[in-house]
Amino acid sequence: MSSKQVNLISLAETAKFYASLCLGTVAFISVFAFLFLIPFVVDPAINSILADYESEPVTCVATEHVYTEGLRNCSWASCREGCTREATRCHQILVNYSRLPFRESRISPPSHWDVTDTRFLINAEGCGYPPSVNCSEFARQYGYRTAGTLFPCYYSRSYPEIVVARYSWDDTLRHLVLSIAIPNLLFAASVGVLSYWYCPGCGRACHKYVHHFPEEDEDYDDDPY
Repeated sequence: MSSKQVNLISLAETAKFYASLCLGTVAFISVFAFLFLIPFVVDPAINSILADYESEPVTCVATEHVYTEGLRNCSWASCREGCTREATRCHQILVNYSRLPFRESRISPPSHWDVTDTRFLINAEGCGYPPSVNCSEFARQYGYRTAGTLFPCYYSRSYPEIVVARYSWDDTLRHLVLSIAIPNLLFAASVGVLSYWYCPGCGRACHKYVHHFPEEDEDYDDDPY
């Protein structure tokens, strides 16, 4: 074997080592990324789908807005900046809503309310992280002096007492699919390549499905009979 061939083999082994290191790192990170996404993306998305929110915004009006502080007083909150800690300061907004689509209420206000004085949440989780969720801005938009002003909202068909300010079926489904598919596909691809390289049984299992075609110089005339 020439020195050039030895160098090529050594280079290939080095590249395989670093590729294996990268693939192992990707598989390791994919597992932790998926575990991290379960409580923050997967569970909320599944709960939103099960709640079956009305896709078209209906008509809401705020009836009460309370700002309070203390864990005892913040048993629930319309908006929380952070989904993993208890709220010590919270805005609590109650609303009435009608199933009349909001676009129609601009022409003719609803004559009655289907549900009254129910809790109003910023989204299906009732929480989020800046800059997408700003509870002070949310309170100024829907609470304080805006009582009596009609605004769009989304109610749950499964749990009619749940009303949210933001909802999108397309975004919810997209986040759910991506959060499940990307980490799992990366993990499966990384483990698959590593198994093919380093698991002797995997290589043999793949090769046994390759059909053997006779060489051109094989003798077809030898008939044992």
